[in-house]
Amino acid sequence: MRNWFKSGAPWIWMTGGAVSISLVAVVGLLVLIAWRGLSFFWPSTVYEFDLEEPNGQRHTVIGELYDSEKVSAERVLSSGVKLPEQHDEVITRYLLKTGNREYVDLDFRWIMETQIKTKTAPQDIAVFERSTNGNFYGYVEGLLEAGEAVNATDKRAELIKRMERAIALNQQADDLQHGPIGSINYELERLRLKERGLALNGELDEAAKADFEAQRQALHDDYLVLEKELFAFRDQASRDAVIVRDMDGRQVTLPMQKVLDVHFPNDMGFFAKFGHWVHQLAKFVSSDPREANTEGGVFPAIFGTVFMVMLMAVIVTPLGVVAAIYLHEYAKKGPITKMIRIAVINLAGVPSIVYGVFGLGFFVYMVGGSLDQIFYPEALPSPTFGSPGVIWSALTLAILTLPVVIVSTEEGLSRIPSSVRQGSLALGATKAETLWRIIVPMASPAIMTGLILAVARAAGEVAPLMLVGVVKMAPTLPLDGNFPYFHLERKFMHLGFHIYDVGFQSPNVEAARPLVYATAFLLVTVIIGLNMSAISIRNRLREKFRSLDQ
Repeated sequence: MRNWFKSGAPWIWMTGGAVSISLVAVVGLLVLIAWRGLSFFWPSTVYEFDLEEPNGQRHTVIGELYDSEKVSAERVLSSGVKLPEQHDEVITRYLLKTGNREYVDLDFRWIMETQIKTKTAPQDIAVFERSTNGNFYGYVEGLLEAGEAVNATDKRAELIKRMERAIALNQQADDLQHGPIGSINYELERLRLKERGLALNGELDEAAKADFEAQRQALHDDYLVLEKELFAFRDQASRDAVIVRDMDGRQVTLPMQKVLDVHFPNDMGFFAKFGHWVHQLAKFVSSDPREANTEGGVFPAIFGTVFMVMLMAVIVTPLGVVAAIYLHEYAKKGPITKMIRIAVINLAGVPSIVYGVFGLGFFVYMVGGSLDQIFYPEALPSPTFGSPGVIWSALTLAILTLPVVIVSTEEGLSRIPSSVRQGSLALGATKAETLWRIIVPMASPAIMTGLILAVARAAGEVAPLMLVGVVKMAPTLPLDGNFPYFHLERKFMHLGFHIYDVGFQSPNVEAARPLVYATAFLLVTVIIGLNMSAISIRNRLREKFRSLDQ
């Protein structure tokens, strides 16, 4: 036994066991997040409960069963809820999502098992997903076209047909509003700023004024044509409506213009539910958020996260590589170089929020404010670059992750034998040519390793971004069809901040909780995707320059 311990085998087994346990824990956590998040999009059974209150009053509740728990009768009574005289000491209560927000006080309500007289799952209950006020649950009673009843032999098929028509018209209206109409508004703003710039410089004469007015009039004429087309799309989309009977027996008219989807979960088989699940998941990834981020999708947050991380990588990689090359190849060994290396290493331990404060003070107020004074005086006092934006977020995170790239690159440079450098110099190459053609390519796998670590850290950061660019809702993306196409001064959405906002700032906690898991899983997926892409590039570079290491 003593020889076995001296051989070091126990420590190898302990290390392997610890790594295995950690791996299982990480995989288990990811599976839990994926299950809690992705199951949210699976069509749940909608139940109809016939409830009887202790005073004998009866009413009906329709909703999805979200959760259940067992509570003591004493706790229920202390909360002010009345129970029958004969009750158990432990009572099960159920959390229901009832929707119908404009007619019900809360989306969610608790009901006691002592209240339930009957519980059924009728096949003809419909779930309407709407652009406002959340879901609506009820029974389809009829269809309206321009206020007149529609006679249809198959109500469901006709309902879906008219819903798809309204969705297509709404999409055309949105494309028109965010496309040509948005471009006209953008051009009008550019004309206003250009005119004000000439006025500030004293160069705005009558001819220039007439030219600006002519351009504005041309844009205004185009706008009127597009506005008429936009109103036509909206009028056509508002033609149809559906009559739905809710849980209180009311006949509610839902405009088809507000309906985004409808399904009958109690009448769906496994494959139909799976198809609906894929459809909902695709909408979550590709659509914009609604209802204070508690409904809809997260596409702007995905785009903002990836765009900011890619911009950060473009900035931090050359800075980190140049700094590492200088420290390792050019700087003399001495106390100053040693202090610089210690400072670089210590920068990795600075709290991220400190970088956010630095970015706000230096990049936003000092650099951005100076750019506004020099290049955009016509826009003042409204800031252009002197306010938080994606460029300042990328620069702040580049400074935050710079030590990782520097240290990793230096490690790669130190592993290259001196004989390679000496051989290149002996053959007549300059030091710069040796670095550019031999040393840097051989160190490229280490550079990519630093970039992978930088991307992994930057993609999950939230605290500094709250100060230098991220917002709850961004009206536009940093990339669009208007010149100069990349608008780096704009604010953006981020998956990490979206998780914080939905989980801790949402007015509807129960509705937001599944979205927190779904967005967290999506953020992990984005980070893994970016890292796998970088790892693939690193492996190709490693294979390409493997022969030079021998």
